[in-house]
Amino acid sequence: MERATPTREELRRAADFRLALRRFHHVTQRVARAHGLTPRQYLLLLILESSDARRTTIGELTKALRLVPSTMTGLLDRAEAAGVLVRSPAADDGRVAYVQATPEGRRRLMRAFRELADERRAVASSATPILE
Repeated sequence: MERATPTREELRRAADFRLALRRFHHVTQRVARAHGLTPRQYLLLLILESSDARRTTIGELTKALRLVPSTMTGLLDRAEAAGVLVRSPAADDGRVAYVQATPEGRRRLMRAFRELADERRAVASSATPILE
């Protein structure tokens, strides 16, 4: 069964949502950089700090970010050099390495996260009409 043509209102809400996402992406990049993080480092730290153990494996991060291993290695190398995360081998399996934020990484993340509160609310409010 073919779906009915969307109304102008549905299209407008979809456009508003996409524009809100673009704005959020742009503002997040600016805010992350202002706090000494690249946008990918900001996302990486969000993932780490939101995980149950506040650490995760390199393999899990690679999968979550949908990066190839060599790209993930470069990202981790740069983040480690910036002092925002550390890698450590698992005690029970030397093939596995964990990644966790440093206190400095946590500090930068939290400052950027707080600064983005209004932007998160704006994106959420623009998504509500689309979900109805």
